[in-house]
Amino acid sequence: MKKLSDYPNIGKKTEKQLAAVEIYTIEELKKLGAEQAWLKIKEIDPSACLHRLLALEGAVQGVKKTLIDQMRQNELKNFVKLYNKLNEEQNKK
Repeated sequence: MKKLSDYPNIGKKTEKQLAAVEIYTIEELKKLGAEQAWLKIKEIDPSACLHRLLALEGAVQGVKKTLIDQMRQNELKNFVKLYNKLNEEQNKK
């Protein structure tokens, strides 16, 4: 069985973070999806940014993050923007 770090964009740090949020296989990552996996990582690493999300999506698709189609990249950018906006509003309360 391949390690997560054998997949595109997943280095040792991201592999450790995924393990910390109980994602151990590519199948688990695919089932959960890049966005939900990113949210779990964000809970343990507030510095996780769009690049981490793109890396996760690339791993799910089996491609380098630079090869994710533009429409999907835009969806992910909007997801992060919405997350940041909601988080900012929550912190104001």
